[in-house]
Amino acid sequence: MFDLDKWQEIFFTIKKNKLRSFITAFNVAWGIFILIVLMGFGSGFQNGVEYQFNDDATNSLWIFPGETSKPYRGMKPGRSIRLTNEDYEAIKRIPGIEYLTGRYYLSGEFTVRYKDNISFFNVRSCHPDHKYLEKTLITEGRYLNDKDQASKRKVTCIGEKVVEVLFGNEDPIGKYIDVNGIKYRVVGIFKDEGSEYEAKVIYIPISTAQIAYGGGNNIHQLMATVGNASVPESKMIEHEVLSYLSDTHNFDPTDSKAMRIGNGVENFMQFINLFTGIRVFLFIVGVFTLIAGVVGVSNIMLIIVKERTKEVGVRKALGATPNSITSLFLQESMFITLVAGYVGLVLGFVFIDSGGLSEMMFSFGFPVDFFKKPEVSLRGAAIATLVLALLGSLAGYFPARKAAKVPPIEALRDE
Repeated sequence: MFDLDKWQEIFFTIKKNKLRSFITAFNVAWGIFILIVLMGFGSGFQNGVEYQFNDDATNSLWIFPGETSKPYRGMKPGRSIRLTNEDYEAIKRIPGIEYLTGRYYLSGEFTVRYKDNISFFNVRSCHPDHKYLEKTLITEGRYLNDKDQASKRKVTCIGEKVVEVLFGNEDPIGKYIDVNGIKYRVVGIFKDEGSEYEAKVIYIPISTAQIAYGGGNNIHQLMATVGNASVPESKMIEHEVLSYLSDTHNFDPTDSKAMRIGNGVENFMQFINLFTGIRVFLFIVGVFTLIAGVVGVSNIMLIIVKERTKEVGVRKALGATPNSITSLFLQESMFITLVAGYVGLVLGFVFIDSGGLSEMMFSFGFPVDFFKKPEVSLRGAAIATLVLALLGSLAGYFPARKAAKVPPIEALRDE
């Protein structure tokens, strides 16, 4: 039941002790604010790192040939391992391989011309499945397809930045661009989720590049996705790929310099686990900050109860019950912690939503691409505020209960 007299008395006490009440409320609000900021920092950091993975499929295997460093089957170390079109076809048939693409490296920037517009861009040769590895999003036209690859067509899919520089507002689909003297017909335009650099790339079929630039049947790199495979499953597929390559090219499968395979599934899960740990750590730090605020509330309440001991004695002498005295202090403590906690909660969300946290991180020299969209669960923050209010109430309960048990005569004698 709402007791107006009791609330008037609580507000009178708060107004009478403005500085003390402010310090108590500030401790609580600051604790909630820091907790919100720490949670926002953890999510922003994790979102930033996950953004770095947006450029490539996380369920991927990256296969890089190298040079043998161990003797094997009577052969000396120091042999160069080269991937071929035959390796591509064989690995594509390995169970668990979802999409597969190869790259034949074309080094340096190429002079690219369309009418009077000339610029320099990177040309990348690949198979049609490459769009799944780089998360390439087609905005107009199409990507390279199997017919382009089989017929060694001189076609290209270009990034949005290439369109801006060479074509402006003109539709590039069906037009021809000159790449170091070779004309390619534009069949598509793409954008990339995770990197502006990718939007400056020109894609051509790997079969066309192998002929036009003297590559034979060589492939410099293979990349594959493994569907929804877990880390153990992806490791098994990786082992199958390595076993095939070691048997075909005669190198020790334990020789990491002969063939390096990067496991995107494993790497991504390691990052996820790392940042889950970081967020848990930051949450624990925030909780201890809240506890410090609760301790502050407890100390203030001890002082309040001590100062009002005579008042308690008078109340008991006039017939006040211990429960009514305890509830008075309890309501005051709960009111201060709830109001201050709400203020800290609102300020924390405003600080994050307004971009204040991001600007602060960037001013400290934090890389822009590694801190993205800090966010905090409203539900989690509200629960933290309610827990703080409960703990703050308990902080006021024990001193109040102790005071309520003091006999009236002893309370009135207190100095």
